[in-house]
Amino acid sequence: MKAVTFQAKIGSYHDKLQSSQRLAREMGLGTEDVLRAIELSKCDLTTEMVKELTELQGVMGGLYARIQGEPEEVARAIYEHYKPVSMEDTIPSTSTGQKAALVDKLDTLYGCFGIGLIPTGSKDPFALRRAAQGVVKILVEGRHKFLPPRQSNELWEFLLDRIRYYFRDVRGFAYDEVNAVLAGMWENLPDVESRLHALKMVRQTEGFEPLAASFKRIGNILKQAGAGGGEVNEALLEAGPEQDLYNEMNRVLVHVARRRAADDYIEALMAIATLRPAVDAFFDKVLVNAPDGAVRANRLALLRRLHGEVSSIADLSEIVTSSLS
Repeated sequence: MKAVTFQAKIGSYHDKLQSSQRLAREMGLGTEDVLRAIELSKCDLTTEMVKELTELQGVMGGLYARIQGEPEEVARAIYEHYKPVSMEDTIPSTSTGQKAALVDKLDTLYGCFGIGLIPTGSKDPFALRRAAQGVVKILVEGRHKFLPPRQSNELWEFLLDRIRYYFRDVRGFAYDEVNAVLAGMWENLPDVESRLHALKMVRQTEGFEPLAASFKRIGNILKQAGAGGGEVNEALLEAGPEQDLYNEMNRVLVHVARRRAADDYIEALMAIATLRPAVDAFFDKVLVNAPDGAVRANRLALLRRLHGEVSSIADLSEIVTSSLS
């Protein structure tokens, strides 16, 4: 492998395999089988069979490994580590194979982005878009609850584009649902998938879109108000719709926190939807930009807390609605 160049600035395939093994350990994936599969994964590139039929890369390596006595888990991982080669392809069939494939693709992305080899237009000589799509597909469909190390903002945005593409164009979620969930405080891609399923179901319930329209209004108000902070001062709350919204918000958010802790996003969003009457009454009867500066700041703090807590699951202001409210 030292004699086979991967990329002039990155080094040989031996260098790449070593960096892949380091990455596997860094991500907590460095089991004996995964490290062995990575070590042998590119050896078949030197064989006459693969030189003649390049589409057999990986496949031949897995067959050779099995014949030469490597554990079946290792041989299968080598055989499948280029998967998925497209969004229609399946991911590797074993946990070891998924981890080896994931690390191989991520190492390629880190290496190429690190030296400025970033896809532009139709130019993508190292198939980095395909590698990133493979990373996303493996993480979601393999139910892996971790995220790759964030080595640069540019690469992270590149991966986010692939995440949006996967959930929107491959899985069929609406683009605004994807935007809403990705704007929330998600932890991993299976978590994103669970939130999207919940949002899609709850969106169909009566009253949800008007609530989303109200959250868009809240978002606009907070954006115009600019940065702010501080807790809500209960002493400054006006009796009636303002106090009612505060009380209802506290009641609902306790329930939401419990449901979120149990990853029950459907029940969490259903609970949030019950806030609609209180939110509507607040906007009908309460002047947010009150003349009194302290009252105004307190009402903004109330809206900021409500928007922040709800948006931790999904930013409802991203939902496109037909409502004029």
